[in-house]
Parts: sequence; C-alpha cells; structure tokens
Amino acid sequence: MANLTITSEDELLGRARLRVLEQSTPVNALLRDYLVAYAGADDDRQRALADLLDLSAAATSRRGAATWSREDPHARHEPGGDGSVS
Repeated sequence: MANLTITSEDELLGRARLRVLEQSTPVNALLRDYLVAYAGADDDRQRALADLLDLSAAATSRRGAATWSREDPHARHEPGGDGSVS
C-alpha cells in the first residue's frame, strides 16, 4: 500500500478531525473512500454508456421511413397543414 502526504490548512484539518471523531472514522479511511469513489467514477460512466448502447441495440422501435432535415424542428407550422405562413 502506498503512502500519500497532503498539505492542508490547520483549521480545515482540525474541523475534519472533529467530524471524523463524531463518526468514529479515521481521516485516512475518509480520504481512502474518497479516492476509491473518485478513481471508480470513470468505470461507472463506462458501464453506464455500455448499458445504454446495449439497450439501444436491443430496442425494437425504429424510425421507419421518416426523414427530416436540420431545419425541420425549427420550421413554423400553422394550422392550415401546408406549413406556409400568411
């Protein structure tokens, strides 16, 4: 196991020590838990992305013959049905 040395303001470390005393958790354990969560965040994102791609591939819905252009969502459609504006 590797050692890590950090520099912190005395007041901040004092407040952290008081808080971990209330929780009966050593500062080292608190920092180790944070590093585990921080280092694993990329793994969680990669798993979530893989799950999303798997769901997308397994989906049975399709867009059919529908096509649209980039401008279509911004086109103004009036109640006449022909899309023209008077």
